[in-house]
Amino acid sequence: MSQLKKIQDILAMYRKHGWRLARVLARAETIAEMRDAGVHLEESATHALEESASSSHATDAEDAAGSFEGAALSESTVDAMWFTRPSQAGRDAWELRLVGEPPYALFELFEPDEAEEDREDVRREMEARLREYADPRDEAEAAPQDEASEE
Repeated sequence: MSQLKKIQDILAMYRKHGWRLARVLARAETIAEMRDAGVHLEESATHALEESASSSHATDAEDAAGSFEGAALSESTVDAMWFTRPSQAGRDAWELRLVGEPPYALFELFEPDEAEEDREDVRREMEARLREYADPRDEAEAAPQDEASEE
């Protein structure tokens, strides 16, 4: 199954359960696949960035590759999707879903009074954890080199 088909299937499932697509992280190959398949990728992600990111976080705008389904699309080393929805007591639920097998997601619940800067820090940490999960070879490959350099 193509990555685009997986993205579309995941999006449909999350929307069915009340989640809103907030951001998309995609490898260069996946962005190319989307374009080749005729998926309309907005070149300007300004609107999506305003909705899903802090205006003080400049790197989102710098990394933006456009938008997909109204959500900011950024090039990354993994294919993943950020979803959000309101939760109980005014809290916001955020879930970062890996596009791959087996299904894998990280979840965070933000308090209504939590600063956007703090929320963004947590989301960046979640992205780092997801990248580590998706490609554990990076650490495994680095370890033998470190051992060899110590000898």
